[in-house]
Amino acid sequence: GEHVSLAELEATANQAAHLFRALGLNRGDHIAILLENHKRFFQICWAAQRAGLYYTAISWRLQQEEVEYIVNNCEARVFITSHERRAVVEPLVGKTSKVSARYMLDGTIDGFESWEEAISSMPTTPIADQAEGQSMLYSSGTTGYPKGVKKPLPEQAYGEGEEINLMQVLYGATEDSIYLSPAPLYHAAPLAFTMGLIRMGVRVIVMEHFEAERALEYIQNYQVTHSQWVPTMFVRMLKLPDEVRLAYDVSSLQCAIHAAAPCPIPVKEEMIDWWGPVIYEYYAGTEGNGFVQLNSQEWLEHKGSVGRPLNCEVHICDDDGEEVLVGESGTIFMGGGGEFEYYKDDEKTAGSRHPKGWSTLGDVGYLDEDGYLYLTDRKHFMIISGGVNIYPQEAENVLITHDKVMDVAVFGVPNEEFGEEVKAVVQPKDMADATPELAIELMDYCRTKLSHVKCPRSVDFREELPRHPTGKLYKRLLKDEYWQKA
Repeated sequence: GEHVSLAELEATANQAAHLFRALGLNRGDHIAILLENHKRFFQICWAAQRAGLYYTAISWRLQQEEVEYIVNNCEARVFITSHERRAVVEPLVGKTSKVSARYMLDGTIDGFESWEEAISSMPTTPIADQAEGQSMLYSSGTTGYPKGVKKPLPEQAYGEGEEINLMQVLYGATEDSIYLSPAPLYHAAPLAFTMGLIRMGVRVIVMEHFEAERALEYIQNYQVTHSQWVPTMFVRMLKLPDEVRLAYDVSSLQCAIHAAAPCPIPVKEEMIDWWGPVIYEYYAGTEGNGFVQLNSQEWLEHKGSVGRPLNCEVHICDDDGEEVLVGESGTIFMGGGGEFEYYKDDEKTAGSRHPKGWSTLGDVGYLDEDGYLYLTDRKHFMIISGGVNIYPQEAENVLITHDKVMDVAVFGVPNEEFGEEVKAVVQPKDMADATPELAIELMDYCRTKLSHVKCPRSVDFREELPRHPTGKLYKRLLKDEYWQKA
């Protein structure tokens, strides 16, 4: 229910930029932000953007040690958070070596100054030396400690470059568009899309948290034209009772973009049937090393694909770095896209590179004869059972379509004879259904769709899975738990 006008955003972002200069921050310095989807989130980001700073938005779901690692790793000189995050940040006072100023919104605790008071006396006019800044975000850490993705700062003065706005060029956004952002703003896509649209003057609706029915309510009430989602959000909306789901008018939608995780074919088919051919998909990463995309019509002709490369070329390579034949799976490398490095981690940066200079996000996939890319899974999640390579995404895509399943994770657990065996951990729609009978039903259901070797040999149930709001599953947390027990 809170509103921020463009004029208010402009004035307060200028005040914050003056504060950064008063603190001695210059082009190329870093700040860190730990905030929920907050009214002042954009104010801080735009201040950094126009002051030529790197700004690192941190997931508010992380715990103390993880936040401490990121703040120190990015060498933030200013750390900004909210009173709601006080339990996590209070122990960090004195543990963040480069931080010289700490601010808190909506109240303060020892060690933090009031952000609102700090900017209140600053001028609302632009700083004299405006320069384009850049986000420096950290990967979600689904396979280990998060990695800081650093890209070069733009060379031009603030507002002078002709940036390519994907929402405008690819997805037809105009000043009259209305954009719904249901995801956390600290993630790369929501932050980039919303910042780019605000720059265009587009009205942006930000949900504090995603709720399936509330998202539909907002589409109807705000007459949303553009939006960006992850597949788990599609699943949760589709699993609403039909009398609830179909009660909302979604005809204003012109473009619904999704990414971040593979979308099961039946889920996307249902979404296109429901919302129409307005669904666009892309494959890219925080690293910005390439962009692959397609529209609904292309997807219907190449079901399961994430698209064709837009600003790069795609190479599929085996473990020796040799390119494989069309239709064969291998590590996905991109060439000709953007440059990046993993901040202060030469080993991980080098590990992401091919001898020919291409780079990878660590995903596995294949190309068809038309040059469309299909994702198989993350390389880290591959299960090797009796010498057979199994990609758990296949079983997950089957199990999520079962009527009684809300969410699912499939991974390898120890097996004395085969090394690993396939395990499924399921979040049922109703925990009352979490019975041995349902476990057998799910295993049998999977075997009707896939080779038995790819299907789980056992199923456990949880009330909730450790899934990131961006759609990525913290599968390593579940996997580590089972391997430690073993």
